[in-house]
Amino acid sequence: MSINLLEIVQQNMGYPELQKMDPNTQLTVADLKTTGEEKFNQAAIPAILTGLFKYAQSDEGAADILQSDNSANWIAKIFDGNKKEVILKISIYASKSPEHPIAKMNAIANEAVKLIKENLGADASGNDVRTFLNNQKNNILLYLPASLNIGELLHEDTLDDATNKMEGPVSSLIRSVGDSFSGSATDEVSLELKTRSPEKTEQNL
Repeated sequence: MSINLLEIVQQNMGYPELQKMDPNTQLTVADLKTTGEEKFNQAAIPAILTGLFKYAQSDEGAADILQSDNSANWIAKIFDGNKKEVILKISIYASKSPEHPIAKMNAIANEAVKLIKENLGADASGNDVRTFLNNQKNNILLYLPASLNIGELLHEDTLDDATNKMEGPVSSLIRSVGDSFSGSATDEVSLELKTRSPEKTEQNL
């Protein structure tokens, strides 16, 4: 049975409940009232889970999630050359960096990886990891502060889109339409050729 990864990580780490982002302002209700540790957690947990989602899109990344035990290097792995910028953005969002931010962020990543492996079981494949995190993606992005620009740092700008902060059937439709337009040009050409009649295709060739 699938779990709510973000919520269980937050609970297991003993952090306060996270706030969803307002799709209009891209802020939380508590943004103007909260500073320090709470806002660090608000930014760090969804940012790290988004990083793991992106990391699992490659076969090597998905396999690494399955094979790795506790690691002090998850932040370097999932954010690669942008590690320092991610840490800086999260610290700025929180208005104050907590003590040992990298250690805290790696602890969040290790907890998430542990939960993924426990939920999938010993016989899981890399594709199972990818499917699991794909199914978690929409919930994670509801909590991800836009000001972190995590999508840009992960080279997937759609992750920062405001529609990811919307809930309900209309938002699901908008996201599915957006996903359909993000396909490759090859896919578009293939679709066009499939829908043409043989006569028109021969004439154009």
